[in-house]
Amino acid sequence: MAKTGNIPVTLIDKSAHAETAFDSLGFGDAFSDHMLLCDWADGEWKSPRIVPREPLKVDPAALGLHYGQSVFEGLKAYRGTADNRIRLFRPDRNAQRLAASCNRLCIPAPAPDQLIDWISSLVAVEAKWIPEKFGEALYIRPMIFATEGHLAVRPANQYTLVIVAAPVGQYFAQYGRPLRVKAEDRYTRATSGGTGAAKTAGNYGATLKPMFEAASQGFDQILWLDGDEHAFAEEAGQMNIFFRIGNEVITPELSGTILPGVTRDSVLSLLKQWGIKATARRISMAELRKATESENLLEIFGAGTAAVVVPVDSIQYQDFDIRARPPSANSISQRLFQSLLAIQHGQVDDTNNWIQFVDTE
Repeated sequence: MAKTGNIPVTLIDKSAHAETAFDSLGFGDAFSDHMLLCDWADGEWKSPRIVPREPLKVDPAALGLHYGQSVFEGLKAYRGTADNRIRLFRPDRNAQRLAASCNRLCIPAPAPDQLIDWISSLVAVEAKWIPEKFGEALYIRPMIFATEGHLAVRPANQYTLVIVAAPVGQYFAQYGRPLRVKAEDRYTRATSGGTGAAKTAGNYGATLKPMFEAASQGFDQILWLDGDEHAFAEEAGQMNIFFRIGNEVITPELSGTILPGVTRDSVLSLLKQWGIKATARRISMAELRKATESENLLEIFGAGTAAVVVPVDSIQYQDFDIRARPPSANSISQRLFQSLLAIQHGQVDDTNNWIQFVDTE
């Protein structure tokens, strides 16, 4: 048994790396060899260890399975195109968001620095799994769920943290075009006072049926609307949404029903640094329709860890297509996409201190 830092490492007997098709990576189709496990009991997180990735043994009465006490995060490790160094992008924000999700679900959260150390340790062990191509990365998925076997509806007394990793390509690469989106005015993703701002499993389970229906109608994604009136834009699938109207870029404000995206925050920071007016506020479908009719809606794009930044061609809202101008090489969305990847792959200076290096020695 080896160690990385203070964490014991049990290495797999035979790696799956050689059989993995790195020239045609999808998203979540392949996984690296190892995972990190850590348990919470008796008031503390204990026994972090890196072991071969394999199925978990879970009590069939685990409270996380029955009552949804489960949260997760998503971030990426990138390989520097020039120096080959491994970079995590803003892991502090992901660690803070996981802690906020834990708080909402009555789950004990690991300290952010502790979580980042565990993530870095796993990435160091799995360094060979980080793709070399620009735009590709090792996606890292920390998850915490209640493992205590009980049937009472209450917070559990035992939890397990699992961190797995997957080499991934660009999330929407299969489309090769701007997305076609349906504004969902029947189903609701989140309501005021709910768990919309938490990254919890139940939020995603509730979206599967409407997303399946939208896909069967030829749409690539859903634009979720507010839960009260179904009249205001909130999120696009698993991404935050942005609209460029005239000289202003607008994204829905964080009102408790929208996930506070790390990429969303990075986009707003870059826009302000570039001198582009960026505003977080409520934006109605009626306003977007008027902007389309006046030809003032210049761009629509989504932003998230998986997709980075992706342009949207149109949003069907009831009987009307909200449509942006065709994307161009000098569009803001394309500039954001290239700029974020350049930071993540170390092609430009990280003036915002967003990068944390992983030591593989």
